[in-house]
Amino acid sequence: MKITTKALMIVAALALAACNNPRAGGGWDDGAADGWNGGAGGIQTGALGDPNDPTSVAHFNERIGDRVFFETDQSTLTDTARQTLAAQARWLSANPQFAVLIEGHADERGTREYNVALGARRANAVMQYLVSQGINSNRMRTVSYGKERPVEACPEPRCWNQNRRAVTVVSTGLTG
Repeated sequence: MKITTKALMIVAALALAACNNPRAGGGWDDGAADGWNGGAGGIQTGALGDPNDPTSVAHFNERIGDRVFFETDQSTLTDTARQTLAAQARWLSANPQFAVLIEGHADERGTREYNVALGARRANAVMQYLVSQGINSNRMRTVSYGKERPVEACPEPRCWNQNRRAVTVVSTGLTG
């Protein structure tokens, strides 16, 4: 097989992987008993529970914190990120009925391929930290969206800072 053909196949595979939306079909079903039902995938906030209930997804998202942030071109956890992840680990230990999808994100700078790889490293850094805190890796999945799902799109540092993140999306369990 020619190198050009191989390169095109790799680019196509990366493009398809980056376009994957685990919150829309394909085994992931908002509100399904066996699917993922956390994050901002169009779910009514009532489905997340009461933020005052320490066992609810709303409590996790609002009080514990569902995201950590990274420095430019980095996948190393900051001290602040480790504090948030330690709290996430304590919550996950106390609530073993939940699983998580860890989303890796990047800001708009850089190529799509670079940012998908960077997002994957960020998601894996979060997962490895949670594993080091005693959370079973079978309860976790990772996905990288690279720069494809910005919190805010603008060519300014304030936007880039928000987009360099990993988000822990809580669900009722793993499928398949």
